[in-house]
Parts: sequence; structure tokens; C-alpha cells
Amino acid sequence: MEIFKEPIHYQNPQLCLKVWTFTQQKSERKQAESVNPLWHYHKEVEFILVLEGVHEMHTVDESFSLEPGEVMVVGSNQLHRGYSHVGMNVSYIVLHVDFEPYFDPATMHFSSSFIEVLHPLDALNGMFRRNSTASNEVGNAIRQIHDEVMQRRHGYEIAVSMQIKALMLVLIRHDEEGILSSHDKTDAQVLRPVIAHVEENLGEQISMTEASRIAGMSYVYFSKYFKSRMGLSFTEYVNRKRIAKASRMLAMSDRKATDIAAAVGLENMAHFYEMFRRFNGCTPKQFKSRMRGNGHVD
Repeated sequence: MEIFKEPIHYQNPQLCLKVWTFTQQKSERKQAESVNPLWHYHKEVEFILVLEGVHEMHTVDESFSLEPGEVMVVGSNQLHRGYSHVGMNVSYIVLHVDFEPYFDPATMHFSSSFIEVLHPLDALNGMFRRNSTASNEVGNAIRQIHDEVMQRRHGYEIAVSMQIKALMLVLIRHDEEGILSSHDKTDAQVLRPVIAHVEENLGEQISMTEASRIAGMSYVYFSKYFKSRMGLSFTEYVNRKRIAKASRMLAMSDRKATDIAAAVGLENMAHFYEMFRRFNGCTPKQFKSRMRGNGHVD
């Protein structure tokens, strides 16, 4: 099994996105029948809109068979793979976007949801299955973003920014399960360096004392501030990030669970297994089996 971190090269670095149409003809599919799709991941959130044919997408937990007009989303750093059905023409638009640059005073209190503190955005795919209006509106936004980037008419940067926010609004308005619930007064300027510190030091000890210093707050105030803004405690946030990294490492290599636990700063194996099962719903061994098999725990 091969897994890789896919580099996303932005068409416009200021917009922090890449969008293009992927097309395969019947003859190309016959030549590619023996090629197994690769599991991969990337920092950017991925949206897919199928234009023609059928495109299969697998995440760790689910499988999707997307037909023309259907959309799906893959969250940041979530393992996934895709392939198109043999014997038919297939065409679909892929949008990769980093939402963080689009946070402003109007969208800031939804930032913790779009940077996926509690839930990967994959959780919204059920909404697309149930709600054709949401699916169509997201599809229209993806088409317009694609057309603006391809045509590069004067002022297209403004148009793309507007469509990204329109896409975010559609997700928020149709989210009946509260996956994108807002947390009032989230200050990204304060929390961004703290989040970066956590990401860069997952293999080391991460103390709230240091995090509070980075935020320029007292220990007690930072503890309350972080939970009120992000919707979970600082320790819970760090544990979620550690297990997410451990999951990718487990899937990408044959390293022992003990080595991986140490590499993400969870050397107490009982605690590591407890956290892993809590966040993934299975043991590390079951997770590896899932990734090597059909995408589901045996």
C-alpha cells in the first residue's frame, strides 16, 4: 500500500487554491485498469463535482459513488483515494482550498469549524446526500470558481473570493446537524500562532504554559479563552492533533505502534490506545487493516 502527502500548487498564491477539470476517456481507462488508486492527503480541503460518468471516492470511513451533478468534500489532512469507472467517459472538477485566508470579522466566529477542530468537513457529506439544494448550490459555486480561475478576467480574484465565501455560507445555512456551529468571538490572530506551535511540535512535549505565553495571556485566562473560542480544551485539541498524525503515520509505514506513539508525544501506550480508539473508533491494528483493505474495519 502506498500513501503520500500530495503537494498542492496554487494557481494564484494569494487565493490559496487550485481548481481544475480532470477528464478520462474510455481508452485511457482501459490502459489504467491495473493501476490501484493511491491513498493520499493534503492540508487543503478538497471538493469534487462530477460532470460526466461515475467517480468513486473512498475515505477512511466511507465510500462514495458520485454521479453527474453530485458533490463531496474531503477535510484537511484526511486520507482518501479516488478512481473512475472502467469503460465510460469521466469528467469532474476538483477544488483544493485553504479556508484560513478567507476568515475576516464576518466569518471569524466560524473559523474553528472550517479549520476542523472538532469534526473533519467529511461529516458534511451526509448533508449532500439528503439535501439536493445544498448539493446544487455547492456545485454551482465550484463551477463559478473554476470558470473565474480558468478565464482570469479582470478582477477575477474578487469574484473567486466572493464564491469561496458563498460556498462557506451554503455549508453553514444547510448544516442541520450543527457540524459548523459557531464559537463567538474567535480571534484567529491570537490563536493562529498557538495552533502553528502545536502543529510543529506534536512529537515533543506541548505545555499550556508555553501556549499561553505565545498567546500573551496568563495560564488561567488562556485555558478559559481557548475552550470558549475553540469549543474544547487545549489538552483535548492537542490530543486530537496527535492522534490524527499517528493515524497518517500508521497508514503510511510499517512502524510499530509503540514507535508511532512516541513520535507523536504519547509514550504512555495505555493512553495512546485509549485516545486512538476514542477518536478513530478502532484500535491501531484495525485501522491499518482498514486502510489496506476495503476501507472498513473488519
